[in-house]
Amino acid sequence: MLPSRQARAFAVALLAALLGALLPATAVEAASRTVQGGRLDWGIKSSFQSYVTGSVAKGSWSLTGGAATVGGSQFRFHSATGSYDPDSGALNAGFSGGVHFTGHKNAAGGHDLDLTISRPTVRISGGSGTLYADMVSKDKATGKVTTSAQVPLASLTVSGINMKGGGSPVALNSIPATLTSQGAKAFAGYYAAGAQLDPVSLSADVVAAAATKAPADKADKGDKKEQQPKTAGAFHDAAVDWGVRRTFREYVTGSIARGKWELTDGAQDGGALFRFPKGKGAYDEKKRTLDADFAGRLRFTGKHLDLTLSGVAVTVKDGKGTLAADVTSETDTKTEKTKKNVPLVTFEAKELAPKDGLVTLTEAPAKLTERGAKAFGSMYRAGTAMDPVSLAVALDKKAQLPALPDLGSDARPSAEPEKKAEKKAAAKTRTAATASSSRTGTYIAIGAGVLLSAAIALYLAHRRRTTQN
Repeated sequence: MLPSRQARAFAVALLAALLGALLPATAVEAASRTVQGGRLDWGIKSSFQSYVTGSVAKGSWSLTGGAATVGGSQFRFHSATGSYDPDSGALNAGFSGGVHFTGHKNAAGGHDLDLTISRPTVRISGGSGTLYADMVSKDKATGKVTTSAQVPLASLTVSGINMKGGGSPVALNSIPATLTSQGAKAFAGYYAAGAQLDPVSLSADVVAAAATKAPADKADKGDKKEQQPKTAGAFHDAAVDWGVRRTFREYVTGSIARGKWELTDGAQDGGALFRFPKGKGAYDEKKRTLDADFAGRLRFTGKHLDLTLSGVAVTVKDGKGTLAADVTSETDTKTEKTKKNVPLVTFEAKELAPKDGLVTLTEAPAKLTERGAKAFGSMYRAGTAMDPVSLAVALDKKAQLPALPDLGSDARPSAEPEKKAEKKAAAKTRTAATASSSRTGTYIAIGAGVLLSAAIALYLAHRRRTTQN
């Protein structure tokens, strides 16, 4: 006997109600998302690093745009932006910062080896991945300098990685990277296409599109009175960014000192630099002078090391800047009294002019002073190049200070090596999602099956009662 209309209506209504309770959850999970914050760790090619700094090239490398170092030979790029689609698993994440390699100094005072890699971008879609980057390189054979934007530098082995349904952050660890033909050309001919590059690791925070912050409104250019900065006097806000010295940070956290640093009183960590905020003081546009004091306290500790910098101050006069701080140091045998206003580094500051209510100085090269050398326990001689100084002064309320490099959330991809049994299983299916988020789809599928079975059972029971009656 065919089921009655009442029975069919009952089953359809029940099933619709049950599925309706599940569909909103899957819809939210599949909504498009924006990448906002995160980092990419990549050594590019460790053997190339060794070659550049070795006895043949006798060169060096430097960091630009807030890039940092992490671990033994990796560079850390920051402030990820882009998009992520949890439904398809497509990821497009661009990072800030760069690395400049130089070597083989020539008679003209330049370098035959001159290569800059910056703004790496990772794009993953349909089971394939590519790392792009801006490249400036001098050809090894001809010496011709070529500048290229977003070169497909490396192909990434992402097959077997389940990119779908991820939560936040989306994290990938030690992804194999291979030099492409275009990348080999942009790499100035030092390696052939197919050469193995260092593996890539990244972590990118993702948020729902509706949750992203709207950009701050720019100041109304028509309001000339509000935009016109004061020629002299107090300013609204200021910040100074300084990483002290990259090799010093590596020494602190390395195998010798085995230490760390701690930021208090408002100081912030930007990865490759420390920010001292809430600047107060005076700026004179006509004379191009600045006198500012900043908040924040930075303490380095480790074996035979205890150094604190606080009361950071910056003065600029006659095109030259000085960064000073109160210095407190301790050793195993004695504790020195805090030395006030010690001039640590000097830097060039000739172009200290306002624009749209903001005075900025970006990555000005800095050199250690005589008193600065003593403050660091004579680890470095006076005149040693220290990390560059960046300065921003807001002359009115509408001016926005540059954002600090955004490294994303604290969750990091695991660096632990996979066990053999686990490695074999992981090769079949790996996921870029956090564990809790990747389980969500499974739980929904199981729940849907259970509820569907319940609906069918209720329908059959109702049908039997209808038939018996």
